[in-house]
Order: sequence, then C-alpha cells, then structure tokens
Amino acid sequence: MDQLPFLTRTLPGTGGQIKTCPDDFVVEEIPLYQPCGDGGHTYLLVEKRGLSTHHMVGRIARALRVAPDAIGYAGLKDARAVTRQFISVEGVTPEQAHSLQVEGVRVLAVARHRNKLKLGHLAGNHFTVRVRGVETAAVAVAEAVLAELSQRGVPNYFGEQRFGARDNTHRLGLTLLRGDAIGFVREYLGSPRPDERPDLQAARTLVDAGDYAAALARWPGGLRDERRVLEALVRADGDAGRAVRALNNELRRLALTAYQAHLFNQLLAERIDRLGQIEAGDVAFIHASGAAFIVQDPAVEQPRADRFEISPSGPLFGPKCLLAEGAPGARERALLAESGLTLDSFRLPGIKMKGARRPYRVPIHDIAVSWDEGLILQFRLPPGSYATQVLREVMKHD
Repeated sequence: MDQLPFLTRTLPGTGGQIKTCPDDFVVEEIPLYQPCGDGGHTYLLVEKRGLSTHHMVGRIARALRVAPDAIGYAGLKDARAVTRQFISVEGVTPEQAHSLQVEGVRVLAVARHRNKLKLGHLAGNHFTVRVRGVETAAVAVAEAVLAELSQRGVPNYFGEQRFGARDNTHRLGLTLLRGDAIGFVREYLGSPRPDERPDLQAARTLVDAGDYAAALARWPGGLRDERRVLEALVRADGDAGRAVRALNNELRRLALTAYQAHLFNQLLAERIDRLGQIEAGDVAFIHASGAAFIVQDPAVEQPRADRFEISPSGPLFGPKCLLAEGAPGARERALLAESGLTLDSFRLPGIKMKGARRPYRVPIHDIAVSWDEGLILQFRLPPGSYATQVLREVMKHD
C-alpha cells in the first residue's frame, strides 16, 4: 500500500505493536437491529478467535450441513482478533444452533428472525485494542491524537487488508481493467518477493521465465486459487487470456475493488489537509442517511460539515458513479484518465460494479484511553471504516 500522509502529523506517535495475540484486538459488532423472535432464519451471536469471517462461515456451514450461501453476515472481521458478530443461518433450528461445536467459534446467543443478514446491516463496530511495547507516557500521546481525530474526523483510507498479503491486489485489478492478461499472470503468479518462502520464490521465478510446467511442479499446495490459474495456463500452452478466465468472480471482484480503493486513497491523500473543508462541486456525503448531493454554495454547506453532518466524499469509480463537479471533479477525472480508464472500463462480464461515493472522513465516538499491560484504546467507528487508520495515526507507523 502506498505511504499515505497522516492527518495528525504535527503530533508525535506512540510506536508499539498491535495484534501480538488475538486478545489484544477485540471487535464487537453493533447491530443495526435485533432479531424479532420468529421467522425462517436463525441468528447466532458468535465469538470467533483467530479466524477470518470466510473461514468461520465455511466451518459453520460444514458443521450444520448447510451451503455456505445459506449463512449471512453483516461485516467481514479480522482473523487476527477476537470478534463478536451476528450471523444468520437459513434452514436450521435454534436448538441446532445452540449445540454448534466449531473450533475457534463460541455461540453466545440464538434467536429467530425473518430475513437473512446482508453486508452492511450493522450500525458500526466497537474496538478495544492493546498496544504493546510502549511506556506509560503513551497514554498522554494517544489522548492528544484521539482528541484531534474526534474534532476533525478519521481519514477514511482503505486499510492494507484491502490490498492483500503481497500488497498488489490493486495492481491485479488494473491489469483486469485494461484487459492485460499477460500482466495479470506476471503479477499474480510471478514477481517473487524476498519475504516469501523459498519454494514459492523459486516457482514464481519459473513463471517469470515462462517455464509454466516446471513452476506448476514446484507450486506449494496451499495456494489453491493461484494453482488453478497456473494449471489453466499449462493446459492452454501459455495462453494468458484463457488462464485468466480460470479466476473465479469473487477473486476478480476483490482485485477490481482494490483498484477502486487505491484510486480513492490517492484522492484522499491529496485532500488530507482540507479533510472537513467543503469545496464548490464536491459530492457531499450525509452521514445520517448515506445519501449524497453536489455542493453549489460551500458557504451554505460548511456549517453542516463543521457539525459533522456532512463530509466531502471521493469516488469508488464505476459506470454509475456520481462524479464531482468543479475543481474536485477535475481532480477525479484526471486521476481516472492517468490510469488510462473511463467509468465504462469498470463494466466487466459477470461482475456488477456500479460505483459509489465514500466519505473522506468518518466520526469516531466512545473514546477511552487507559493502561493495562500496555496502552488500551477503545473507540467506535461506523461500518466500512478501518480501525487500523485510527491506530496508524496514534502509533505513527503502518
């Protein structure tokens, strides 16, 4: 991920480490509504430890003998954490849910409801984070940073999670948008990194050399999605276009949304010193409703921004994305043009990417700072925003 400017760069950071163990990072989902008590879906309040949401869903689906798509959830939660969230399961009884035994998952409560949980059906998330490797003086440093974030808002950057373990998911997205199958193969299967295991480095080096059969023979068994594309590449006698078609739509979508996020982060970085300042032509985001409108008169709208009712927003580019006007719109169009793309470039077969607006800042609430075997930070954020963006401002490193 690109090095992004800090909002609070005039203040020192605490340094330190997070996530040295799952208990150091606790996330509690704040539900948008409570289950009503009847209906065809069973809601489970679950606590997971050391598991991603996708892995948890897979384990629960196997244990309850249901298809994974029978399980709904409101948000994706970090694997290296203890997280509490609701999931919904269709076709099982509350009794079956209560008796669920899954490693890394604990059922806290069960109730019936009428609809499936879907992404975004949450009011926010509450975080309790322990920062280790710091002195008690870090409490005052953190309080000063959080006080400024409380007043000015948290920069709504997409976090490093969006860009993958190799920090290249956005580059994969760009190759897909440009129809550059050869570039995709090189980025996805080649380009070894020094921090990767030696056998994987060797296999990626063989991909770069064009020896795909030898690379397949050396490819580690755990990287199944990459292996599937490499197998297709060998069967197609090196035809990169046919190999890319072996990539499933979920992974394709992840790559495309990562490139959307990359462009959004660039626009936000340029705006960081004017985070709450409304400009003529801005698309203002209304925090209470999620609606947006184009600003005609900044003097009229600025008091609403000062009250944190609205914020300037950036584009998640797509065919139906509302672009800003005036100077903000010129910056958005210029960035898209620099990538060699248009809004219609995001029209890809089998994938719906309409486009959207995302606020450049989000409010932070329920702040508390304390000390217990390290610096303890507690705060609440709206859905879709990253706790890591609060932590990088406090700690002053990524």
